Amino acid sequence: MVSTVTYIPKNEYIFALILPGKPSAAPVRRDALEIAGCSGILSGASVIIIHPEGSVTSLLSILIVVFLFGAIVGSFLNVCISRLPRRESVVFPASHCPQCGGAIAWYDNIPILSYILLRGRCRSCRGKISFQYPLVELVNGLLTLSLFRTFGPTPAFLVLFVFCCALVVITFIDLEHQIIPDVISIPGIVVGFLCSFVIPGHSWLNSLIGIIAGGGSLLLVAYGYQWLTGKEGMGGGDIKLLAMMGAFLGWHSIPFIIFSASLLGSVIGISLMVARGRDAKLAIPFGPFLAFGAILYIFYGNRIITWYLSLGALPGG
Repeated sequence: MVSTVTYIPKNEYIFALILPGKPSAAPVRRDALEIAGCSGILSGASVIIIHPEGSVTSLLSILIVVFLFGAIVGSFLNVCISRLPRRESVVFPASHCPQCGGAIAWYDNIPILSYILLRGRCRSCRGKISFQYPLVELVNGLLTLSLFRTFGPTPAFLVLFVFCCALVVITFIDLEHQIIPDVISIPGIVVGFLCSFVIPGHSWLNSLIGIIAGGGSLLLVAYGYQWLTGKEGMGGGDIKLLAMMGAFLGWHSIPFIIFSASLLGSVIGISLMVARGRDAKLAIPFGPFLAFGAILYIFYGNRIITWYLSLGALPGG
């Protein structure tokens, strides 16, 4: 026996969350689907998708497909991460072992699973395969799954999926090479701005101000640091990356991203300096922290901001 709680109106689907509880035979009513936003799947709940035609499909199978799709795209992102810094084509040649150059068969290129079955080694030369490959596939699969659970099958999901894929590539390239390829960030600014015309609640003006605020704020910081110290403390790649984030997420996201990225970067940077010694010189890329801030904003930004503002409303606050 179950009771039905319905939420989130969609153009193509009605989502229904089935919770343990007292029996309810009430039909699903569209006027009960007025709540906006998705809070995710509750522990122990069974979730279904009700199509307009009336057929019911288990959401578990949908979520598995969504995760696999994200992991498969993650396999392509690995190609981008490997080849873009070397300015190689991401299309040709086909996937091959970086050590022996041998072509990788399709059955050895299954995301995550092939790495486990091959025990992290090339089938041809037995050379070691970096753990980065299954890690990128897993991260992208989980990101895709989280986006789908949060936004459902909507234009926002598709746009943010592309955005998060770009962040995954940028993060791993910046960690290894300390560069952010213009071939991702500059087209990303244009794509983010164009997408603002199709995403409800995200206007082109919001996106345009986000581009200016994102790029301009870090540009001022970079000039200020260079003027005070005589050294370049921030690369142009970070500036263009934050401009891309402003294009996709709007100007409201910029303060949150900068603050969260700076906070996490400071904690990790100070920890590494303490661990390595006071005189240790570290060059820590800022791009991954910006990417973390952007993803945190997508999933929890509004909740964190609301919580923070509520502190000022407390007695004595």
